[in-house]
Amino acid sequence: FKTSILHNLKYYVYLYSHPLTNQIFYVGKGKGNRVFSHLEEIKETDKVKYIADLRANGLEPKIEILIHGLEDEQTALRVESSIIDLIGIRNLKNINSGYESASYGRMTVYQINSLYNKQKVDIDEASILIRINQAFRYSMSERELYDYTRGFWKISLNSAKKVKYGIAVYQGIIQEVYEISEWHIAGSTENIRSLEIDDLKRVSNRLEFTGEIAQDSIREKYRFKSVEHYFKQGNSNPIMYVNIK
Repeated sequence: FKTSILHNLKYYVYLYSHPLTNQIFYVGKGKGNRVFSHLEEIKETDKVKYIADLRANGLEPKIEILIHGLEDEQTALRVESSIIDLIGIRNLKNINSGYESASYGRMTVYQINSLYNKQKVDIDEASILIRINQAFRYSMSERELYDYTRGFWKISLNSAKKVKYGIAVYQGIIQEVYEISEWHIAGSTENIRSLEIDDLKRVSNRLEFTGEIAQDSIREKYRFKSVEHYFKQGNSNPIMYVNIK
């Protein structure tokens, strides 16, 4: 872009798409001529490989400016994040989810209510509270939430066998409840979390469970309620047993 154009663009959000199908494969934000920088990248990433495959077939990616004239970078980051949430990170060649997606990204009205109007609940059944703060995104699929909740945990099999429900917790709020069927050695069941050989060695002394989403009565009782009071301030352990003997 010429300097005169850049003055009007300010911060912007851009898209890279397949030139024939118009399928978006990358979302980015920037200013200046940032939008064109990916065409010269040589790093081994899915995005770079995708562009290389296009060029091998005599094609160039379609580049669009989705929105421009943004006054600050944070606004551009928020717009970029919302577009990534809308399309879904698994449908893109982006490496990371959008800016602060885990805190402000796409979520249901129930999740909004639970976030800003926390309703305390006490757990009555033998359960294991599992905090997945690092992996969680509000835009996670049901399968992603299940697989990141059920493993891989360094826990005692004897204690784990006493538990009926596995409860996914993010920032003190219950996101889902699973009825546990069985515990397994970590990495031994089908999982969308890809594990390399080194990863399997690393989690070989850990466990994962299989199960299914709990019955409606249990979900309605606990889902989107607060269990912050179970975790003492400063407690970094992601696991908390409740009502086991």
